[in-house]
Amino acid sequence: MQAQGFEMKIAATDGAARTGSLKTPHGTVTTPAFMPVATYGAVRGLAAHELKAINAEILLANTYHLHERPGEQIVEELGGLQGFTGWKGPWLTDSGGYQVSSLAHRMKLDEEGVTFSSTLDGARRTLTPESVIAIQEALGSDIAMVLDECVAPTPESHAHGDIERATERTLRWAERSTRARKRPQQAVFGIVQGGTDVQLRQRSARGLTELGFDGYAHGGLGLGETRIQRCEAVAAARESLPDLSPRYLMGLGRPVDLLDGIAEGVDFFDCVVPTRNGRHGLLFTSQGILHIKNARFASDSNPVDPNCDCLTCGSYSRAYLRHLIRCNEALGARLAALHNLRFYQHLLSLARDAIEKNQFASFRAEYDERLEAKAD
Repeated sequence: MQAQGFEMKIAATDGAARTGSLKTPHGTVTTPAFMPVATYGAVRGLAAHELKAINAEILLANTYHLHERPGEQIVEELGGLQGFTGWKGPWLTDSGGYQVSSLAHRMKLDEEGVTFSSTLDGARRTLTPESVIAIQEALGSDIAMVLDECVAPTPESHAHGDIERATERTLRWAERSTRARKRPQQAVFGIVQGGTDVQLRQRSARGLTELGFDGYAHGGLGLGETRIQRCEAVAAARESLPDLSPRYLMGLGRPVDLLDGIAEGVDFFDCVVPTRNGRHGLLFTSQGILHIKNARFASDSNPVDPNCDCLTCGSYSRAYLRHLIRCNEALGARLAALHNLRFYQHLLSLARDAIEKNQFASFRAEYDERLEAKAD
């Protein structure tokens, strides 16, 4: 089944980097795009209109957590994610497989799926490729993800053949997912696995392409590999993926990770880094990372970033934001998260402009050093 109401357009390319748009039933997303993480249907502390104000176009919610509470039946009864949450734009739902796999001490994985103990009440739950698709269809997301098996690319996992077995199982689960689909208005993305083994990545990408998904994700990365290994893994898979299908790098979210992914042809990103780091006083700026809790900002009247147009930078000083965060005042976490998310959206806007001007390589080189620096 191919999803209805979706269309990927490529407007410009610069090497493997590309910019364009993805049309969905609930709006068009300009790519490359960053998806703020709304795990339970909300980006922590931020309302839908605030996310619109920083130019977010698509949000990500977590299937496992919404299945646990409030339950997909309630979300469906209230009009799907758009009706339930107030965010009327596109939604992508993660399968929840990564979250479940993190419960290693209370989880059993076999060919049927994943059985685990709920963190809420201790009851046994089972997720299968079929049930994960059914849950996401009830949630009404525009883009759903298949259930996959994620294994960290450690020397031990390579030596024991764990990554190869997980890659093959993910392909079998992906095939079951295609047969479980019933909702033509929902796109479904397959997930490439294979650790840092480029041959496994290529095999996984070819297998998923033969199954014919609406888009493809690079999974199982950001788990300890180097930047070079990650880029090589993504590049290897890209060669076997359709040009006119969206590509998504799952869970990678430092600013330099975004630029690395864009250079390898990635269209979508998500991560909790901007909101989580903001709550802890780490702010991304055009001059590097600002550690707002430092004493030297106690009486600093400057905005977090004079080059930023967000509400935080337009209305509040570094000194005030430092005070709020040090006092654990909820407003401080909100303002910091709002700024970081706006920084991400602006960074991708600059990247899109650079691609259109055929200047992405020089743009990336300039920002690569700046983004990891310590800001004054």
